[in-house]
Amino acid sequence: MNAASLVNKRSALDQPPIPMANALAGALIGTAVGDSLGLPMEAITPQRQRRLFPPPVRQRLIGPWGMISDDTEHTMMVAQALLESPEDPAAFQRCLARKFRWWFASLPAGVGLATGRAILKLWLGVPPQRSGVYSAGNGPAMRSALLGVYFAQDPNRRAEFVRAGTRITHSDPKAEVAALAIAETAAWMATDRVDADALLGTLQRLSEDQEWQTLMAHAHSALSTQESVSGFAMKIGAAGGVSGYAYQTVPMAIYAALRHPDDFELAMTETLACGGDTDTVGAITGALIGARVGVTRIPKAWRANIAEWPRSVSLLERIADKLAQQLHEQSSLGVIAYFWPAIPLRNLAFLVIVLAHGLRRLFPPY
Repeated sequence: MNAASLVNKRSALDQPPIPMANALAGALIGTAVGDSLGLPMEAITPQRQRRLFPPPVRQRLIGPWGMISDDTEHTMMVAQALLESPEDPAAFQRCLARKFRWWFASLPAGVGLATGRAILKLWLGVPPQRSGVYSAGNGPAMRSALLGVYFAQDPNRRAEFVRAGTRITHSDPKAEVAALAIAETAAWMATDRVDADALLGTLQRLSEDQEWQTLMAHAHSALSTQESVSGFAMKIGAAGGVSGYAYQTVPMAIYAALRHPDDFELAMTETLACGGDTDTVGAITGALIGARVGVTRIPKAWRANIAEWPRSVSLLERIADKLAQQLHEQSSLGVIAYFWPAIPLRNLAFLVIVLAHGLRRLFPPY
């Protein structure tokens, strides 16, 4: 049975695609949930993860609570840049670059090496179309799902905005291919929802690079035989944990989303159990499935246990509502205001918490 047959069979009783406001909110909040669940267990092997963080999956950063990291912060900046500049990719790029500069100035605890170098170039006056550094990291991919949902009905603008957002920080073609793949999958999750073969064909055509071709062939083969998410991780060399390499993280997130498109909890549980860069692969997987199922089918406890301010879940919901309204009205509505002066203090508290987690990992169980 091929991949399309499997998805057709599974989707026969599905409801019609959810309203755009719900898809946008699902992508934003799905990102935050996956990020907050994966953050405490980042960068450890699956074996140690099972000892330190036994099932079931839940937030564990501060007791039963979780927080977000750069994965969600970048996605929120993309959303705000879209509210300012939804028509012109160059204007969007300039707006997002400005947000990156001030985000970096707020001293976030987690900044990817490539992203940090690119933002320093922005501060030195390098224009955003030339500030990217040669890296195939996850930065562009982790913030591209929302662009896929927002431009779900416009593939040309979807690609233009993804490329504009990617090149601010990353110039390696692999990073761009990975970001485009996430946007394409997010658009499919929010709209078509049926033909996985067609989606995988579209993804395969994004690059002639042999490594990418092989990864997409593995995804097609694994989906057709209903391979588990962990089984797919073994196929692509991620048995010891998903790395920060975009050509590993992105196929993992896409496969998990296609393998369990209607079950946010199961997809997240199986994906995080693979270990490694769990906050990013969790955030991307959460965005993809959230775009399909909407907010209400993301487990309520996981949504409620994100302890964040001022970038709260309610703020993400308001941004999603305004993005949907903007799509309807076809004109820029402007950003959602929040109490941004609190961000440096929040980041200081976050750093202390993350360091405490790092210290805890020095002790058993190993």
